[in-house]
Amino acid sequence: MKIYIGADHKGYNLKEAIKGWLRELDYDMDDVGALMLNPRDDYTTYASKVGSKVGLNKGTMGILFCGSGVGVDVTANKFDGVRASIGKIPDQVKAGRADDDMNVLVIAADFTDMVSAKNMVKVFLETKFDGKARHQKRLDDIKKIEENN
Repeated sequence: MKIYIGADHKGYNLKEAIKGWLRELDYDMDDVGALMLNPRDDYTTYASKVGSKVGLNKGTMGILFCGSGVGVDVTANKFDGVRASIGKIPDQVKAGRADDDMNVLVIAADFTDMVSAKNMVKVFLETKFDGKARHQKRLDDIKKIEENN
C-alpha cells in the first residue's frame, strides 16, 4: 500500500519524525512536502497534493499534519474519493477506518505528541474497512453526492 504524507510548517517536525519511523517499518511512502521548514508556506499546498493523489489512486492512503488539523482536513476532503478525518485517539481512528474506510489521517501537530501520533498512525495503517453492508451503503451514498456536486 502506498502512503502519501504531507505537512505545512506547523506540522513539519512531527511529519519528519513519523516519516522516519515509517521508513524504519519499511512502508512505501511518498513525501509530497514540505521538504524543508518554511514558516510562510500554506497548508493548502500539501493537503491538495495528498488529496489529489489519494483521490486518483484507489487503495492508497494519506497522512497530513498541520497545527490544528482543520485546514488540511477541509482541503483534502474537497477531492472526490477522499475520506479524511482528524485523529484524536486510536479507538476513534480505528472506527473511522473500519466503519467509514477513512483513507487520509489528519494529525493536529499543535495538540498531538509523538507517542499519540505513532499510535494513531499504526492503527490507521493496520485497520481494514469492515465492508459491512450498512457501511458500504454509506460510502456509495457519498460517491453519489460527489458525482452530483
